[in-house]
Amino acid sequence: MALRQIRVQGDPVLEKVCKEVTEVTPRIKELIDDMLDTMYEANGVGLAANQVGILKRIVVIDVTGEDPMVLINPRIIESNGEQTGNEGCLSVPGKTGVVTRPNYVKIVYKDIEMQDQELAGTELLARAICHELEHLDGHMYTEKVEGDLMNVADLEPVEE
Repeated sequence: MALRQIRVQGDPVLEKVCKEVTEVTPRIKELIDDMLDTMYEANGVGLAANQVGILKRIVVIDVTGEDPMVLINPRIIESNGEQTGNEGCLSVPGKTGVVTRPNYVKIVYKDIEMQDQELAGTELLARAICHELEHLDGHMYTEKVEGDLMNVADLEPVEE
């Protein structure tokens, strides 16, 4: 397993549509392991394959830090509700912006064994799913930001 370079906004690979995965080869398994390591090292909650320069429809997500999910060829089949909040991206380091997304999504995807799966999520998981799946189609959250991007360092600390 290795860390991969996270591509940043302006890199043309982030604007390309990723291709369907037809089989999980040893190279795909290595990519998935590397994506998880890279996401955790960067303190992210999600990472799409094109963010590390690979045009495959693969996403890894872990909103709790303890439950990594690998989504191959994911597709949203249902969404509803609305949530608005700050969102960031490992490909736009140090920036955040206000984005409105569905509060609930349901997806279909293949697992690492290429078995069909369904997953429903709300709140942060729904946001992460929407965010990462947009990457697979060559889009970034910055296209949806309401207002201007802000520097993360300028945000007020959250009191607990």
